[in-house]
Amino acid sequence: MIAECDLINGMMGFLNIAKPPEWTSRDVVNKVQGMVRACKLKAGHAGTLDPMATGVLLVAVGAATRLISYAQGHEKIYRATFRLGITSDTDDITGNVTTLSENIDVSRELLDAVLATFLGTIEQVPPQFSAIHVDGKRAYDLARAGQSVELKAREIEVHEIRLERFEGNEFVCWIRCGSGTYIRSIGRDVGQILGCGAVMTSLERLAIGSCRVEDAVSPEMLSRENIESYLIPAGTLLSHLTRLAIDEEQVSHLEQGRRLPWIDAIKIEPGAEVVLMDGERLAGIGEWSEEMRVVQPKIVFKRGSST
Repeated sequence: MIAECDLINGMMGFLNIAKPPEWTSRDVVNKVQGMVRACKLKAGHAGTLDPMATGVLLVAVGAATRLISYAQGHEKIYRATFRLGITSDTDDITGNVTTLSENIDVSRELLDAVLATFLGTIEQVPPQFSAIHVDGKRAYDLARAGQSVELKAREIEVHEIRLERFEGNEFVCWIRCGSGTYIRSIGRDVGQILGCGAVMTSLERLAIGSCRVEDAVSPEMLSRENIESYLIPAGTLLSHLTRLAIDEEQVSHLEQGRRLPWIDAIKIEPGAEVVLMDGERLAGIGEWSEEMRVVQPKIVFKRGSST
């Protein structure tokens, strides 16, 4: 029983959870936290989903919470539905909606052409109702208090955007993008370009990196007895980094925070991060110094530790 801490020593990893509609990301984390709290383990999510959204929500457990920023950095895939002819203060259907036009004269060819302008590296202004910090406060808190704030445009990356369906005033897009992209802002900006307005009416996150929605587990399926079986090894989300195998002596040096001299010829970009593996165990993350030919420890996971 997890209440008696029968979990393996040093339990850590990620849960690929299918977030239900109307649940906040915090609701999901709280459910997981309640299952692992008895073993003094932490939990945290990698990438917020709004309550209306569904799909992949990665929840880190134990020492994997130290890797949340790496999980957030993976590209993401979404399917979003938008409605033309309306706007809202939240840029989605949950806000205060204003109807601009019911008769939309937009062809599929025009919509395709507009969507194509969002490909590549672009500047995007986040929604007023977002978690962006403004003078130490969340933008959504200021917006709820009736304060209008000027949010600066940020550089984002849209790798693919595909129009899947366009019927009446509604269209559905498949979007593969980098971290920090607001999908509802894409809809808002499309509506502005077309001159008719647009809001997002539904959103599903289909993937974060290699974690797919078809492999996700619903929160209701998780229990104290089975949660460990659903854990994805933390190193799985570090597959984009170079891996280096370290021996027993190097493990000891790493756990003491000492630099690891590297004699073998390896081709790694100066300053690049590397994953340090003790057999199948993730021992840590380091930074490669080409000049000194050493790996400088950045994150260390000591043997048998869950923190």
